Amino acid sequence: MIDQGDESKVYLVSYEDGRVLWTFGTETEKSSGITHDGSTLWIGSTYSREIARVDAITGKTLERHFTPGAGVIYNMAGDPKSRSSPLAKPQPRPSATVGGFQAGQVMGGSAPGTGAHGQEWRDGFLWMAVPPSREVYKVDPKTWVVQNKFPTAGNRPHGIGWEGKYLWVADSNLNAFFKHDPDTGKMLERIQLADDDPLPHGMSIREGWLWYCDDVGVVCKLRL
Repeated sequence: MIDQGDESKVYLVSYEDGRVLWTFGTETEKSSGITHDGSTLWIGSTYSREIARVDAITGKTLERHFTPGAGVIYNMAGDPKSRSSPLAKPQPRPSATVGGFQAGQVMGGSAPGTGAHGQEWRDGFLWMAVPPSREVYKVDPKTWVVQNKFPTAGNRPHGIGWEGKYLWVADSNLNAFFKHDPDTGKMLERIQLADDDPLPHGMSIREGWLWYCDDVGVVCKLRL
């Protein structure tokens, strides 16, 4: 997993007991979203609006690519309010987060926008959720050409994960997970969390369990 709040460090963690097996720093910026292609890692360098391929042992950057759909997230009529974790200590929230998902206003170079969040690897293609465009993209990593894309349910998509042929997408503001047909983007199911549940950010699926993390350092799982 990637820890945005800890200098974008990567942690290899045991599913069984949460032990950290390996960790290293990366050359990414406030990153969100990580996946393994069988030999290397792909990480969303969110605040530099790049996708980085890095060595899975040392964290050394091997490639850098622009993020399709990156930018400043726009406001739209009917959007849900921004959610914060119920586990976090109350603190004042700025009206515009520099570089973050709530920037929204024209602030010159101080608010250049953000890039991708959730990422997954499947059959030689890289999939990513990009909040500024409210879409999920399928990208050929060899040519960096978008093969397909589809809209997400809300304005703050984060983690993504495969359940067989279907792709689940977490949305932090809707506090829910959405199951999509990746070919058409059609939404097939929704899992709604309660207001006092940990807020979904990073997410993955393994052996019938959906794993997700809150933004305050809590990892959760639920049976699909």
